[in-house]
Amino acid sequence: MEQYQKAARLLDRIERELNSLGLWQSHQPPVQALESQQPFAVDTLEFHQWLQFIMLPRMWALVDSQRPLPEGIAVSPMAAHTYRNELEQYEQLITLIREFDVLLSGTDPFQEDV
Repeated sequence: MEQYQKAARLLDRIERELNSLGLWQSHQPPVQALESQQPFAVDTLEFHQWLQFIMLPRMWALVDSQRPLPEGIAVSPMAAHTYRNELEQYEQLITLIREFDVLLSGTDPFQEDV
């Protein structure tokens, strides 16, 4: 139960951060763009669109129904890669996604295995 509450708080904070960065969109991309089979839909969506229209709705559905959350999640490295030229501007978003990764997987994807 606690994990779902923490996940909901982080999802909400990610949404607010996307909005504060001006990345939140009011119009959904075409359906075919959302059906990409590529990781992060890199062939059809920008990373923030993937977050808003694919990852966030899927995670909210799991949290709301209290179904099992994914355990092997590592989205923050992709966020860091996507925003590597503007790290300072996107630092808070990357940090929130990293916290979400750690909450679900129990490990920090930025920490090297020793």
